[in-house]
Amino acid sequence: MDVEDKLALPGSDHAEKKKVASLRALVEAEDLDAQDVDNATLRRFLRARDLDVEKASVQFLKYLRWRKALMPQGFISESDIPNELSHKEVYKQGFDKQGRPIIVYLVANHVPAGRQLDELKRFIAYMLDKSCARMPNGQEKFTCIADIHGWGYSSSDVRGYLAAIDILQNYYPERLGKVFLIHVPYIFMKVWKIMYKFLDPNTRKKFVFVEKKELKATLLADIDESQLPEKYGGKLPLVPIEQS
Repeated sequence: MDVEDKLALPGSDHAEKKKVASLRALVEAEDLDAQDVDNATLRRFLRARDLDVEKASVQFLKYLRWRKALMPQGFISESDIPNELSHKEVYKQGFDKQGRPIIVYLVANHVPAGRQLDELKRFIAYMLDKSCARMPNGQEKFTCIADIHGWGYSSSDVRGYLAAIDILQNYYPERLGKVFLIHVPYIFMKVWKIMYKFLDPNTRKKFVFVEKKELKATLLADIDESQLPEKYGGKLPLVPIEQS
């Protein structure tokens, strides 16, 4: 990839392109593996740190170290996360009206009893990598429908939720488009108050609580009926994330 290609960033002005170039020079000097990362990724880290090159470089280099430690082979296979996959928590769906791939998370299916935090972290990265791989050219974000129907304290896993927030915000910055929180029981709000404190202001804005009576209309405003799960009034069946 030559210098001209590296600076070719649709949607960026000249000043932002220069900052991306500065960030690339800085991180490549520290870790040669940064040469394999595209400019769009560097731009996401830069934007997540308000275009501060120094802060973005620190976080990006931390990301490279984290990824090497979590997935030495460069990816996570289904054999690395058998327990998490057995719960059938996460499903792929279609695409929203902005072209963002949709995932459906059945929160109550999560089983914290006996779970290993390291495997859960691998599963979170696996799910996010799968979602990112489905993004069409020019799209950098995904949409999530988090269905909390049937959730109770036996499903609660605050430590796991905070691990997911940490991974999403620090290692997959600017990837989340929107989260629809649906069928939210009142008791979940106690856990939400804890989670909320760990969400940065920009991420908080992406979580939308949907009332039951407004569910279909709210989802259809963002997602065409042909791309919506059957269980929410659409036409697509749920497909386990590992089949994507």
